[in-house]
Amino acid sequence: MRTGPIARTGRRGLLYLALTAGGLLWLYPFLWAIGGSLKSDDDFFATGLDPFTTHPQWSNYSQAWEEGDFGRYFLNTVLFAGGTVVLTVLATAMAGYVLARTEFPGRKAVLALIGATLFLPHGYTIIPVFDLIQRLHLLNTLWALIIVQSASGMVFGTFLFMGYFSTIDRGLEEAARVDGADFHQVFWRIMLPLSGPMLATVALFSCINAWNSFFVPLVFTLSRPDLHTLTVGMFTFLGENSTAWTLVCAGSVITLLPIVAVFLGLQRYFVNGLAGAVKE
Repeated sequence: MRTGPIARTGRRGLLYLALTAGGLLWLYPFLWAIGGSLKSDDDFFATGLDPFTTHPQWSNYSQAWEEGDFGRYFLNTVLFAGGTVVLTVLATAMAGYVLARTEFPGRKAVLALIGATLFLPHGYTIIPVFDLIQRLHLLNTLWALIIVQSASGMVFGTFLFMGYFSTIDRGLEEAARVDGADFHQVFWRIMLPLSGPMLATVALFSCINAWNSFFVPLVFTLSRPDLHTLTVGMFTFLGENSTAWTLVCAGSVITLLPIVAVFLGLQRYFVNGLAGAVKE
């Protein structure tokens, strides 16, 4: 039974209304944290769940930054996330290209084994990983964080690149080989530059996961507080300021705002990369 344009417009309007309501509900905790970070202590408890304030206290941010030593934690997090992104992107791009463009004995078994590791909880593998890092004399260093965090994102990134490279016309590679390019030159000079959307996608995934990671930085820098990241530093700051909720909210916003800005800046590439990975 056909429906008229008025009915279709009404259903579309209800759908948009429901999505808008769901989006606002999802954003409310973040908006409440921003509002709470700008309130005075008295205003915070008086207004309850109201995220708005008429007298913003911008000094809460500077106070939280200084008392929580967020400057050092921020630098550690930038180095940690940046190193993780570089290592993850390079390793998964190369692995994805090889799996997408080459045939070798046992390829399906390798893919099955790699895919099976997706279902391994990180908590079950932390002891052997910790022992390995300790034997490599990397414990309590940023390198330990970067290596362990990168390893956790290798499988997912590899499959994304494999799917993306599978959609690229093989004629480009054949033309390059006719011109004398070998396997490595084809990858670095042709295929990698063409995978810009997927590079941004994997980089964004890696950056978000590293920025929000708590377990890995906590375990591998347990005796080095000076190497703590923002998430671990925020946990410590919360314990020290369990009653100063305005400062806790300010610290939360300081921790979250950079990664939100990164996502908003790269979301177009993120969508294009995912579309390319599942195209075929």
